[in-house]
Amino acid sequence: MKQELLNKYSVPVPRYTSYPPANFFNESFTSGSYRDAVIASNTQKPEHISIYIHIPFCYQMCYYCGCNSQLLKDKAATGDYIEALKKEIRMVLPLLYHSRKISQIHYGGGTPTSQPVAVLKEINQMILSEFDCIENPEIAVECHPGYMNEQYWLDLIRAGFNRISIGVQDFKEEVLKASNRKASRMPMEDIVKIIRDNGLSVNMDFIYGLPLQTPESFAETINKAISLRPDRIVTFSYAHVPWVNKLQENLEKAGLPSVEMKSRIYETAKGLLMDAGYQTIGLDHFVLPDDELYKALESKALHRNFQGYCTRRTTGQVYAFGITGISQLASAYSQNTKDLDTYIEQVNKENLPSAKGYVLSREEQITREVISELMCNYTVKWEDIANRMNISVNEIKEALNYNEEVLSGFAKDGIIEFDDKHILVLPAAAPFVRNVAASLDKLMLNGGKLYSKPV
Repeated sequence: MKQELLNKYSVPVPRYTSYPPANFFNESFTSGSYRDAVIASNTQKPEHISIYIHIPFCYQMCYYCGCNSQLLKDKAATGDYIEALKKEIRMVLPLLYHSRKISQIHYGGGTPTSQPVAVLKEINQMILSEFDCIENPEIAVECHPGYMNEQYWLDLIRAGFNRISIGVQDFKEEVLKASNRKASRMPMEDIVKIIRDNGLSVNMDFIYGLPLQTPESFAETINKAISLRPDRIVTFSYAHVPWVNKLQENLEKAGLPSVEMKSRIYETAKGLLMDAGYQTIGLDHFVLPDDELYKALESKALHRNFQGYCTRRTTGQVYAFGITGISQLASAYSQNTKDLDTYIEQVNKENLPSAKGYVLSREEQITREVISELMCNYTVKWEDIANRMNISVNEIKEALNYNEEVLSGFAKDGIIEFDDKHILVLPAAAPFVRNVAASLDKLMLNGGKLYSKPV
């Protein structure tokens, strides 16, 4: 990608992990609104149930993190939170039709593995005892390898998980030190062997755009990952949002790579992974050719929800538990309170801890379908969406900010190809799919929101 195009399109735009983005959520959406949306979700699509569990506690605070996390320092408060979390689950599960099936359970944070394995196992059993699962559901947990010994890994494997996601971020200790993150306690080779010997899938997560990273140093990290052959490798683009997390200002002092350098880091990593046989999924995921995600991409059926990339087989409406958790239902979003004390207080009063949310209009539901298709499969075929939603192509385009002059500008720059039947983001321009999506989004016309840059 030419430098002038990098400069032109490296502008703040939504990540579109949801539509509308979370900064459109508002406080007029109440606990009662969420309860009504949960009940309504039983007769809406998708039918499956996807569950997210938020564990906010961390042993130390990584400077790059934009999540709602806090130091693990008060055991009593931690215990109170876990009890409230279980109580919230017990409040919501009876509202769901038990004929529906679990397709995903995902633990994120924070650091879920800051908790004893027995805690995670108990929560799994609470959920799985109430519902049947689809065939081969995804039951996954994010792991910080800096604090996990061999016994913890073994116990975790026996707690009901079938996918382990290891937050490596970088194998270079100087990069981790500059980011205030502890390196792995055990050799990564030993960790992968334990997971593989027990028949589980293993993911590795990395972040590019951190201080002290160069294309050469990150290439060494990716080559080490390739040698371990995890099922999936994720290369997250560091999102610099110091207005969300002031700790990120520490990274400015250490020095962040330029836009050009960050692009080179990504392209170098991508080239190595593709040469090693990995296939690209979306902007940042790389999977082996026999992975279900790649097969879905080949048939243009890749999907995404708040749990990440998935297939239409495994996707579900997302019911989130814990502080900051965002439930992603067919017609509404609900976000829990971010404050731990408020969360515990509300749940103990038997109130659902929704702090804000959003009810999608029919027009916004159409826009969500289009943007999701574009973000996942890099193409939109208007007739396919019309058939899926039982509407006309004209209705779809009227719901969007569809502007042929703007699209022609993207085409002239080599970002897309388009005609009256489809839009296709060209492979070399994949990092700018967010820009194309934003151009179709009527909510972007008003501005006033803050976003990270695509590169």
